[in-house]
Amino acid sequence: MKSLMKLFASLLLFVFFSLLFGDIDVVESSNQNLRFSGRNKLFVFGDSYVDTGNTKTTDKGAWAFPYGITYPGKPSGRFSDGHISTDFLAKLLRIKLPVTYSKKDDVDKTRLQYGMSFAYGGTGVFDTQVNYPNMTGQINLFEQLLGNVYSPSDLSSSVALVSVAGNDYLYFLSTRPLIAILPFIKQVVNQIEVNLRRIHSLGIKKIAVPSLQPLGYIPHFAKGSPFIKDAVNFLVGHHNDLLHEVVAKLNNETNHSAFTIIEYNNAFLTVINNKGY
Repeated sequence: MKSLMKLFASLLLFVFFSLLFGDIDVVESSNQNLRFSGRNKLFVFGDSYVDTGNTKTTDKGAWAFPYGITYPGKPSGRFSDGHISTDFLAKLLRIKLPVTYSKKDDVDKTRLQYGMSFAYGGTGVFDTQVNYPNMTGQINLFEQLLGNVYSPSDLSSSVALVSVAGNDYLYFLSTRPLIAILPFIKQVVNQIEVNLRRIHSLGIKKIAVPSLQPLGYIPHFAKGSPFIKDAVNFLVGHHNDLLHEVVAKLNNETNHSAFTIIEYNNAFLTVINNKGY
């Protein structure tokens, strides 16, 4: 299943890249200054699906076995035993992996020319049960770097990957009944719209946001009754329908396809249905 998932993810991201970012320059520059311009950069906001190591190494989870046993061979802060979306997209942009925000002061400044990841595993659009910045907080961290680390010309050739929402629903359902979630889904998607508008207004003109994966198949829900699994997946579909409406509206307002959706949900379902899980 892991090899099939990785293959499908690679193909999915390649198609997504070709459709949205075909006009981005993929030739590397020799610019080594602190204020980098003239090359592609990737800025990442979100949760564990895109976090490449922002969480503290003293925290349990992604820094402990068995995470990372497939790639990079040991725990590295990824909530995965292999590559994640950030790895794939950086490779497609032909750049080195963006440095994580937590390590920005510990690396050679030339590493900043590839962008930066502000994503923290466990976070959401709103506050969840982790002590890390939510989406608004992550964008605040990004904005603080504008003008002294990244210039407007840097952002004009950049891509933002914005992956978040699942933890909001997991946290909500841990304290509230399932029947109360519909209004909350609307609140989450409305805030995602605010976040996407803000990132675009700060200067990043190409923004990708993944659809929500079928949460009903995660062990927390799948181990329960089939009704719970199906109900959660129905709510995921509602979230994704609203997200598609938001992205269509934003693209209509900007008069070009600045925003796109990576279909995580369809990718997961294809693997699950093919394997009979």
